[in-house]
Amino acid sequence: MQFSATQIAQLVNGKIEGDAARLVSNFEKIELANEGQLSFLANHKYEEFLYSTNASVVLLNENLVLKKPVPATLIRVKDAYTAFAILLEKYQQFSTQNLVGIQEPSFIASTAKLGSDIFVGAFSSINENVELGNNCKIFSGVFLGNNVKLGDNSILYPGVKIYNDCIIGKNVIIHAGAVIGSDGFGFAPQADGCYKKIPQIGNVVIEDDVEIGANTTIDCATMGSTTIKKGSKLDNLIQIAHNVEIGPHTVIAAQTGISGSTKIGSHVMIGGQVGIAGHIKIGDNVKIAAQSGVTKSIEKEKTVSGTPAHEHTATLRSNAIKRRLPDLEKKINELEELVKQLQAKK
Repeated sequence: MQFSATQIAQLVNGKIEGDAARLVSNFEKIELANEGQLSFLANHKYEEFLYSTNASVVLLNENLVLKKPVPATLIRVKDAYTAFAILLEKYQQFSTQNLVGIQEPSFIASTAKLGSDIFVGAFSSINENVELGNNCKIFSGVFLGNNVKLGDNSILYPGVKIYNDCIIGKNVIIHAGAVIGSDGFGFAPQADGCYKKIPQIGNVVIEDDVEIGANTTIDCATMGSTTIKKGSKLDNLIQIAHNVEIGPHTVIAAQTGISGSTKIGSHVMIGGQVGIAGHIKIGDNVKIAAQSGVTKSIEKEKTVSGTPAHEHTATLRSNAIKRRLPDLEKKINELEELVKQLQAKK
């Protein structure tokens, strides 16, 4: 597929500087791009490559002042990073829109309801009363349990497993190996020291425009629903426990674990390898730094870090003091020795 600078500018509402007829067929980083490729400049640290790039077309911010001539055709936009993301999304849509039909071997129950223009990859299993919306793309080896619902334009990459009764909204992307609706970790201790499993009879509800990373697991609720609300983005290798609620447009980085029944607000940002205890609340617009251990509820708008997590600037001060501990220990030892010497002279 080839696109002209004019077509690209129309997609991102940009203004062209240079040859509007120049064609591109794929994408590359600005420092590596060649003729026929599209790139972008959003970070000023890479500006030097703008003047030497071999890219045919470059997206850049409208307020950037050029220091010298540029060989590429330029498309100026308000936000080059966002514009580039839009183009990548369109390219992905073009590359998958021709995926239609059902590959064999696959199992599709007679009670399943399939929308128009769907794709089902080989070795997938679509069970009783499943409902697939229009233009869904189901890649190889996907399992959809009984009564699963999948909204329009959603994509399930290879090996995704969705247990019975889970509900997935529109425009959802779930990457390879993710497991949705597995049992929550619920066991009741018994008098003899063993543990009795508590049946997990709820489901998972994932609302529209959510993206779930590879090998992430989201447990079903004990009762009711584990909920991931509209527009949230989850990275790879995340564990979401039973009855957790994640608010709209929250982003969570890899290797984070969220314990049962915790409620997370909207527009929360959670760094990688964060651990969050159960039965607490995280307010709207909270930021949690990577590798934090959150043991109690956090009020809205707060930024926290450390283990146990507390206000970020306080953590920085504590860390600064910790780095000085060897010197402080040395000074204390010197003072103790001085005291001993003074006492010996009495």
